[in-house]
Amino acid sequence: MTKELKSYRWRYATKKFDSNKKISKPNIELIKEAINLAPTSYGLQLFKVFIIENQEIKNQLKAASYSQSQISDASHIFIFCNKAKIDAADIDIYINNKSRIQNKPINEVQGYGDFLKSNLLKKEDNKIATWTTNQVYIALSHLMTFCASIKIDSCPIEGFEAKKYNEILKLSNQNLNASVVAAVGYRSSDDQSQYEKKIRKSFDELFETF
Repeated sequence: MTKELKSYRWRYATKKFDSNKKISKPNIELIKEAINLAPTSYGLQLFKVFIIENQEIKNQLKAASYSQSQISDASHIFIFCNKAKIDAADIDIYINNKSRIQNKPINEVQGYGDFLKSNLLKKEDNKIATWTTNQVYIALSHLMTFCASIKIDSCPIEGFEAKKYNEILKLSNQNLNASVVAAVGYRSSDDQSQYEKKIRKSFDELFETF
């Protein structure tokens, strides 16, 4: 078995974190890089990730998460927020970064920016919101996979009141919406879920090849 598959088998949705164990700053930086390297449609990265380590804020978020202990006990909470709508400035940021990072004249890449604007800015806001929400799940999967590779536990959480998260973090002022949460830290020895076998369909049930 490859080390990658061992990491997949090792990880599980951690139900109880050891609140005394904290992720080191260097490892947090590695997790941030893994998220930043995740693929996104057109490369636009139309989301933002808030990393919460302040205990008081975590306690507030727990109250808006149906009192799930992972929110208060995990070392860090990663909140993936999608752009509720996009405008020309979002595309200009990407084009300017492309010009700077790839050392290309702005006029050489501006045509791609114009294409993106003509294609995306005419879309309805609800369709954009659905699209950008889907994007954050790709980034979330990279967080969970990378964390497992360095033996850091995680738990994806959709059970929270997005409106309350938006209020606590003042997201609406930034045209952002809390989409999905990842609690990240180290499993407690009392978490019985880690000792249970994973329940998965057989390959014959899950896959079909033509």
